[in-house]
This record gives sequence, C-alpha cells and structure tokens, in this order.
Amino acid sequence: MEKKNIYSDEKLLKKLLEDRDITIEDALENEMVINMGPQHPATHGVLRLVLRLDGETVLGVVPELGYLHRGYEKMAEEMTYIEYIPHTDRLDYTATMCNNVAYVLAVEKLLGIEAPKRAQYIRMMVAELSRIAAHMVAIGTYAMDVGAVTMVMWTFREREKIQNIFDRLAGARFTTSYTRIGGVANDADDITLKMVRDFLDQHHSALDEMDKLLLRNKIFINRLEGVGILPKDEAISLGVTGPNLRASGVEYDVRRAKPYLFYNEIDFNIPTQAEGDCLARYYQRGEEVRESVKILYQILDKMPQGEVLANVPKHVLPYKTEIYTKMEELIHDFMLINYGINPPIGDVFFSAENPKGELGFYIVSNGSGHPWKLKIRSPSFCNLQALPVVCKGAMISDVIAIIGSLDPVMGEADK
Repeated sequence: MEKKNIYSDEKLLKKLLEDRDITIEDALENEMVINMGPQHPATHGVLRLVLRLDGETVLGVVPELGYLHRGYEKMAEEMTYIEYIPHTDRLDYTATMCNNVAYVLAVEKLLGIEAPKRAQYIRMMVAELSRIAAHMVAIGTYAMDVGAVTMVMWTFREREKIQNIFDRLAGARFTTSYTRIGGVANDADDITLKMVRDFLDQHHSALDEMDKLLLRNKIFINRLEGVGILPKDEAISLGVTGPNLRASGVEYDVRRAKPYLFYNEIDFNIPTQAEGDCLARYYQRGEEVRESVKILYQILDKMPQGEVLANVPKHVLPYKTEIYTKMEELIHDFMLINYGINPPIGDVFFSAENPKGELGFYIVSNGSGHPWKLKIRSPSFCNLQALPVVCKGAMISDVIAIIGSLDPVMGEADK
C-alpha cells in the first residue's frame, strides 16, 4: 500500500491555499509545506500543525485535531450523572476543580435544585484556587517555551501549595472529583481555610518575583511583543473566550455576564489588554491571578455556616440497570406514581468561566438516570481556531510562542 505524504493530500493543500489565487503546482514549486509539533508541553503529540512557508515566514496554517479519540461525550450516555464527575477532571486537567463545578451546576440546572450556600461558597473557593493553579502552569510552560526555564520551577512551586490544599480538602491532589450534585463531597474545616489564607498572604510577593524575572528581560519582551496579534473582531467571530479574548480588549467574563454561584456578591475587576499580542496574553493571566487572590480573600471573609450537601430525595434519578432500556417507560411511570419522582425530560446548557475560557455543558435528558446526549463546549478547542489568524505572517519560530500564549490543553480540545 502506497504511503500518503503531505503533498499528496489535495484537500489539505487547498485549505492552505484558499486565500490565494495560486495553483497547487505553483505553490509547491515556490513554497514549502511542512508538519510542525508538538512543541508546547500540553500538546504532547496530539496537535498537528501543517504550515505553508515562504522561507521562514508562515503564509498559512491548518491546525488538525483528532488524535486522542477519548470519546468523553459518548461515554456519558452510558453513565449516571454522578459517575461522570471523575471524567470532568480529565478535560482541562490543570483546572480539575473548575471542571467539576461547571458540570454539577449544569446537572443541577437540569434537576432544578440548588446547593446550600456554604457549598456554593466552597465551590467558588476551589474554582478560584484551581484558576490560579492553571494560570501558574500556563505562565510557567509558556515562559519555558521561549527559553525562561527558571519560571516553570517557580510557578509549579506555587501550584504545589494549592495541591496541598486540595489534598486535605478532597483527598486527591490532581484529579479531585470533589463536587457532588447538590453540594460538595467534604466540608472545608478551619485548618483548610487557614491553609488557603496562608497561601494568599504570600502569593502576591511570588507574583511580583515572577514579573521581575521576566519583565526586566529584554529578550523575553522582544520575543513576544507585537507577535501573534489577535484583533478584537477576529477573536469575537472565532468564538475565542477567556484570557485570550480579554487580552484582545474584550471585557467578557461569564462570572459577570451570566453570574452563577455567588459571584454577584463578590467585588472583582475584569482586566483587559489592548494589544492582543503574545505579551498581552502573558500580562492578562498575571492580572487575572491577582483578581482571583482578591476574590478568595472575600470568600474566606464571607464564608457562611451550614450544610454542604442538599437533602432533596425527590430529585434522585433512578440508576441504569442491565434491563433499563426495556423498562425505561415502566420505571419512569412507577417512580412518578408511587414516589412523586419525575426525572426531567428536556435539555439544558450551562457555562462557567474556566481558566481557558467559557466551559459549557449541553445535556439532553430523556428522563433516565443518565444523559441521553452530552456535548461539551471546551474553550481550548475553540481557541485553537485562532491559530491560522495569529500565525499568518509570523516567523516559524514565533509559532512556538503563539501556541504557548493561547494555553491549550488537548485533553479538552480533543475530547
């Protein structure tokens, strides 16, 4: 069987040439098409970039996903709503708590239930801690991509402190599976809350230390300034969200635009940058970490007392059994007549502000104890659509910096 090479893929070549009045034959005579990647640590072999080059200048880029074949959306159809919680950890695995919170809020919207206020405050707390941890990974690996290796050590040191808090709170450091439908798995005791406050008290000085390392480095500034510019209108039309959108000057944050939990009781700013380049995306994440610190102090000060798990048995869904598909209608009628339990039939969409952008879950229910369909609106997937825009006209070495500035995690991009 003849091996197919990049130049024999006519469909791909047409995609690369769609903006130019030139034939494939002429392009191949004067230009070069190459595969590139992986470079950024989070792309680990599952982000393929096909570049069209004139010397070292990038004329066109086609990002290609689809190498993980995880099937997470399809897997949800065979799991109960509770069983699916651990799988949300494996989406943006640098921000597991944020994923947990967004998913259970979507299920609670479907069921029409509300978690106790203390549980919601704890959810905000772990989500903001997770946001800081994810931005630390983003900043550290981004700096490492362009040669500042010390930075990754400093940022992972701060992330390690957050994981110590998660270890005490959830019993796991990385894949936490902490939230529950109607609340959280464990209450946050006084020792855990003190650990959070102690972390916040020292984190500002750690951020200032990081800025001194990089922002006084002329090589770092020259490497990123004016590179990979994403205009505001392009960012909006491509569906880019999160820090990458706000770094292009768009003041959009789901926590403000569509408030959830108790973010409407918290005072915080939505920082933006005007330049839209790689350096602006670095600044943006640093400013967002500082806002998360501000939010966390307020959460600790306002933390209410009370239960951390709702007691609403009428919203418990029946579990799927081996004969469930044959008896689905019978079980539904039996539960409704005898116990007043009416598993919802319909669809909901809920989204939350994650470190990468807007994470959304669209759930379709047929009244059983598991999703009939589940669709994930993953921000990394949407943000990667910007690569053809921001890479055009850049040098081939700039592509490495551009990928790092977008901060993709392929676990949610190729879900």
